[in-house]
Amino acid sequence: MDIGEIISDSIKYPSSDWGKVLMLGVIFIASILIIPIFLAMGYVFRIIKSTLVGIDELPEFDEIGDMFIDGLKIFVVGIVYSIPIWIIYGIIFVLGLGMITAYGDAVTSSTAFGLMAVIYIVLIIVAFIVGLFELMAIANMAYYNGDLEAAFRFREILEHISNIGWGKYIVTMIVIGIISGIGYLIGWLTMFIFIGFILLPLIIMPYIMMFVYRAIALLLKPSFEGKVIE
Repeated sequence: MDIGEIISDSIKYPSSDWGKVLMLGVIFIASILIIPIFLAMGYVFRIIKSTLVGIDELPEFDEIGDMFIDGLKIFVVGIVYSIPIWIIYGIIFVLGLGMITAYGDAVTSSTAFGLMAVIYIVLIIVAFIVGLFELMAIANMAYYNGDLEAAFRFREILEHISNIGWGKYIVTMIVIGIISGIGYLIGWLTMFIFIGFILLPLIIMPYIMMFVYRAIALLLKPSFEGKVIE
């Protein structure tokens, strides 16, 4: 599928069952209690899993225990993949602090501002690259029926990304990000009217979440076609 087909399919995908959109919205609202957020993560995991095997309908909200465990697995994967970001941040921060300490008053406010800008730019780039690997890791885990170890088969994950093509992967993710960003912006603008407080968490947020993970799964799906599970 090209980018246009992926986006078109994914935008229509949630509207196939508004009841499930509302159900995910209720879970989002309940996520202030912490535990339900893992159910939400487990559900989007099911969206990826079902899409990879060619299912075009929204998954069911059943086997809640399994869905919760899948959500925990995604959380664990996210924590592990965030480690390089924190390490790089720590290294840059220490180096920057050392420079300021060494040069003392010679470091002007503009220099300090420039240093902070460089730090954030580097972190954004690293976070984006790590995010690409993390999404493929989650997809690999979904393909192997929730096997957590599959999320850390780095050579296999890199091969999948290479099969898709780095250019297509990055461009599609940027397009998905822009569209979801516009959606969230529209959602936040509805907050100026009373009904927006209901629409945003109950319909808009879950709709965008379903769109995003459906699009990601469709993008990654060709890399898994014909692959034999060992």
